[in-house]
Amino acid sequence: MPTHAHRRSAVGRPEATSHAVIERAAFELFAERGFDAVTMADIAAEVGVSRRTLFRYFESKNDIPWGQFDLTLERFRTILRALPQMLPVHEVVHRGVLEFNRFDETAAPPHRERMRLILETPALQAHSVLRYAEWRAVVAEYVAERAGLDPHDALPETAGQVALALALSAYAIWLRSGALTLEQRLAQSMVDLRTYLTVGP
Repeated sequence: MPTHAHRRSAVGRPEATSHAVIERAAFELFAERGFDAVTMADIAAEVGVSRRTLFRYFESKNDIPWGQFDLTLERFRTILRALPQMLPVHEVVHRGVLEFNRFDETAAPPHRERMRLILETPALQAHSVLRYAEWRAVVAEYVAERAGLDPHDALPETAGQVALALALSAYAIWLRSGALTLEQRLAQSMVDLRTYLTVGP
């Protein structure tokens, strides 16, 4: 069993922390005990802060694996609008998804570990549905803007659903197999879709 002397010594410090510190501590606990067995009180003790302080950073344990998701969605919006707008809409969205999913290989926790937890933990599935809806909305907003439509019209909604389905499929295959990098797998997802659309009877 790992020793936790460094955790106990943290108690009593001024209650200053960061999202990154909380995420690292939480993922260590998730790896040791399993996601379901860890409470917000456990995570607060691990970081050396009160539960009240912890809740200033994350509204619930289910939010921690998603990190600062609101900021990542703003980054996604910026990426889409920074790409060459003379490209077809579907190409911008595809390139945007590729750029959005580029992550630092030295990140802690590792991106693969984060996504495995999100995609393979039953207790997170209901919460993930809300996050997926927010992600799809970014795509729908962009497609609607380019097409002169409302984000809730059929075309933008469909675009968001398709983009998410391709990304989730790529992630599932990437987590099962290391044959391709995540970026390669995401790029291949569009090739697979085009092949599917041209398969004969």
